[in-house]
Amino acid sequence: MNKEYFLNLLKLSYFGDTIQNYLIALGIFVGALLFFRILKNKIFAKLKLLTAKTKNDLDDEFIETLESIPGSLYFFAALYTAMQFLVFHSVIEKGVQIVLVILLIYWATRVASELIEYGLAKVAKKQNGQREKNTTYYALSLIAKIVLWATGLLLILSNLGVNISALVASLGIGGIAIALAVQNILGDIFSSFSLYLDKPFEVGDFIIVGEHQGTVRKIGLKTTRIEALQGEEIVISNNELTSSRVRNFKRMKKRRIVFALGVSYGTPHKILGKIPKIMKDVIQGVKKTTFDRSHFKAFGDHSLDFETVYYLESNDYTEYMNTQQKINLALVKAFEKEAIEIAYPTQTIYLHQDKEQD
Repeated sequence: MNKEYFLNLLKLSYFGDTIQNYLIALGIFVGALLFFRILKNKIFAKLKLLTAKTKNDLDDEFIETLESIPGSLYFFAALYTAMQFLVFHSVIEKGVQIVLVILLIYWATRVASELIEYGLAKVAKKQNGQREKNTTYYALSLIAKIVLWATGLLLILSNLGVNISALVASLGIGGIAIALAVQNILGDIFSSFSLYLDKPFEVGDFIIVGEHQGTVRKIGLKTTRIEALQGEEIVISNNELTSSRVRNFKRMKKRRIVFALGVSYGTPHKILGKIPKIMKDVIQGVKKTTFDRSHFKAFGDHSLDFETVYYLESNDYTEYMNTQQKINLALVKAFEKEAIEIAYPTQTIYLHQDKEQD
């Protein structure tokens, strides 16, 4: 009797489904949640311990992405699975399905973005060592994220019933209006992509743009930030950078130095002939330098002018100044030894007194 009563009770129908179906759905829902909990807290935890022992860190990154699955995704996945055994209004079922799809697309897009960023970071590290904020890596990562999130957004809109083809067509006219309104911003953004791909300079390079000079600290979407020699930060729009002449000293293999030196007009002819040889000996005595030439160039207003050219095997400005200082000090010593007087601005006034006429 009790058995028949229980069987009849299970067959009772409420809102289009029997109690038996409700119990089955509830069991599936609870069972799915328990399974997901065991999967996250037990299985993933053991896999994480195993992957930690391997030399390759790609498997560690993969397990971390699996652990990042939000609890809301587990909940709606279990709920949607349980609802398949029940007869619900299509609106309710569709609503749960949409929420599940949105959560799934969001998580998948985020995971794909993180994996791409991880892969690009590994490649950048192999190619550029420990150099921070590699511009190529940053550009590719940024482009990949934009494409991924745009694709994810279109998939979400498609599941919400939006006609993607009609949406893209309608954006044609609206896009023109928006482009005109934000023309300068778009110009800077496209210029940033040009900087990333063409790479006229990178973070850490010393550049001169117009009257500004300094070390590149950050290349952003709209602006590039440069640290000047005095320490202040200079912000220049990317559009201005791509349309200006940029001098990149970081890529200079060696520095060509031209400097002038004048000696007094009273210097004897024999000593003047020795000066190019003195210049050559002094420069060759300094490390990382290559002597090119030294000539008696011109008769100046206050001096006999010599022009000397040499090369320094370094692009560092401080090292250049240190080298030039060594050369200058050595020249002063050599000139003192030869009694050569370095010229400075002077004026010679000759006074002539006429004889008195009777």
